[in-house]
Amino acid sequence: MRSWFKSGAPWIWINASAVSISLLAVFGLLTLIAIRGLGFFWPGDVVAMDYKEKNGQTTHLIGEVWDTEQVKTEVLRANGFDMPQDKLFVTRHVLKVGNRDAYGVDFQLILQPHILKQEQPKDLLVVVRREWGNFYGYLQQVKENGQVVATGSATAWQEFEPRLQRAVALYDQIKHIEKSSIGVINAKQEKLRLQQRRYELNNVLTPDHQAELDAERSELTNERVVFEKQLTDLYNQIKRDSFTATIQDGRVIEIPFSKVVKAYQPNAMNVFSKSWMYLANVWEFISDEPREANTEGGIFPAIFGTVMMVLIMAVLVTPLGVIAAVYLREYAKQGAMTRIIRIAVNNLAGVPSIVYGVFGLGFFVYIVGGSIDSLLYPEAAPAPVFGTPGIMWASLTLAIMTLPVVIVATEEGLSRIPRSIREGSLALGATKFETLWRTVIPMASPAIMTGLILAVARAAGEVAPLMLVGVVKLAPSLPLDSVTPFIHLDRKFMHLGFHIYDVGFQSPNVEAARPLVYATSLLLVLVILFLNLAAIRIRNHLREKYRALEG
Repeated sequence: MRSWFKSGAPWIWINASAVSISLLAVFGLLTLIAIRGLGFFWPGDVVAMDYKEKNGQTTHLIGEVWDTEQVKTEVLRANGFDMPQDKLFVTRHVLKVGNRDAYGVDFQLILQPHILKQEQPKDLLVVVRREWGNFYGYLQQVKENGQVVATGSATAWQEFEPRLQRAVALYDQIKHIEKSSIGVINAKQEKLRLQQRRYELNNVLTPDHQAELDAERSELTNERVVFEKQLTDLYNQIKRDSFTATIQDGRVIEIPFSKVVKAYQPNAMNVFSKSWMYLANVWEFISDEPREANTEGGIFPAIFGTVMMVLIMAVLVTPLGVIAAVYLREYAKQGAMTRIIRIAVNNLAGVPSIVYGVFGLGFFVYIVGGSIDSLLYPEAAPAPVFGTPGIMWASLTLAIMTLPVVIVATEEGLSRIPRSIREGSLALGATKFETLWRTVIPMASPAIMTGLILAVARAAGEVAPLMLVGVVKLAPSLPLDSVTPFIHLDRKFMHLGFHIYDVGFQSPNVEAARPLVYATSLLLVLVILFLNLAAIRIRNHLREKYRALEG
C-alpha cells in the first residue's frame, strides 16, 4: 500500500475523479437548462376538467398543465383539504389558466384526487395576446365591424385564421411607420431644435438661419402629417375584426384581432404541425421583441445589445492589451518597477467586477461623459448626451476589466518566441519595431487571440458592472438603426445576463417567466461556448501556421 501511494497512482485517480465529477456536474446543469428551456416552446395540449374545490363546490377549469409535484397529504389535511387516508403523497398540478384580465392570476394549483373529470376537446383555443398573457376558451363567433360573420367553432375557425393574418400584417405596418418613418422624423426635428439652440448660445442665429430651420421644420411636419394619416387609416382597418370566446366560468369575452399575436388549437394538431410551430416559437424567441415586462415575446434586443457591446469592447481592449504586453516584455527594463506592474496587473484580474462598474460610472460617465457634453453638446443641456450610462461606457468598463487577461496572455505568448528568431531578424537588417510587427507578434498571435476570446467570453456573462453603466430592463431603440449617425454609442441597451436577472428575480409573474430564464440562460451558455470553441480553433490554426517558423 505504501509503495502504491509513493507511486502517485492514488493522486492520479483522485484528480481523474474530480475532473469526472466536474464534467458530470456541468453536463447535468446544461441538460437541465436545455430540457427546461427548450421544452417551453412546445405547444402543449390544453385540458378541460371538472374540479372539486376546497369548499366542496365543482368548477370547470381550462388550461395547460405547467408543472407537477408531489405533496404530503398531512400538509394538505392541515390546510383543510379532504385527502385519502391511505396515501402519504398526492400529485399536485400547476395549471396555467391564463385569462389574467378575467381572473387576476395566471396559475392555479390542482390536486389530482379532486379532479372529477378531465378531457382534451379539440376545439379549445389558445390565443397569445400582446397584453394580459394567454387566453384559453372555446371560439364562438367572428365579427366584422360588430356584425357576426361566422358562428360555431368549426365555421368561425375558418374565418379566424385569414383575419388574424390580416391583423398581424397591419400591426407590422403600424409598428414600421411608428418606429422607422416617424422615428426618423422625430430624430430630425430634435436635431433641428438642438441646431437652433446652438446658434442661440453662440449668438449667431440670423434671420437666414431661422428661415432655413423653419423651412426644414415645415417640410418635416408635412411628412409627418402624411405618415400620421397612414397610421389613422391603418388603425381604423385593424379595428375592424374581433371574435368572441367562452372562458371556463361561462363568460363570453370579445377580443379584437389587433390584440392577438397568434392563435392555435393544440388538441387538434398532429406531431408535424406541433413541430413546425415549435420551430416558429424558437425563431420568435430569438428574433422578436419582449412583451409583458419581458415575461413574453423574444429577446432579440438583448442578443443584439450583448453582441454589439462585446464587439466594441474587443476593438477597444485588443490594442491596449497588446501594446501594454509588448512594452512590458520587449521594451521595459526588467527590474523592480516592472515586477510591481506585473503584480498590479495580476491583482486587477481578481478585483470584483462591481468595483469596475463603480469606477466606470464615476470616471467614464460623470467625468469623461460630462466633459464631452460640456464641450461638444452644450445645446443639449440640461439633458445629458454622453454624461449618462450608455453602451460606449459599458464597453469601456468591460475593456478595463478584461485588460489584464489580454496582457497576461500576450506576455506569455511573447515569452515563448525563441530569442534566436529575434536575433536572426535583426541580423538581416530589420529594426526592432519591424521584427516585432512582422515576426514576433504574428507568432504570438495564437496566445493573443486566446486571451482576447477568453476576455470576450467573460465579458459576455458579466452583469454587475453593466447595471451601473448602461444596461436597462427595456431599451426603446437599438444602438444601431437607420437614423444618422446610425451607431448611437450614447444609448442604453439590453443584455442577456441582465435579462436573466430581471426576468428571474424582478418579474411580476415569476411562474410564467421561469421557462424564459432557462431558455435565455441556455442561449447565453451557447454563445460563450461558441466563443471558447472559436478561440481553440483560431489558436490551433495560428499555431500550425507558425510551427514551421518556430522550428
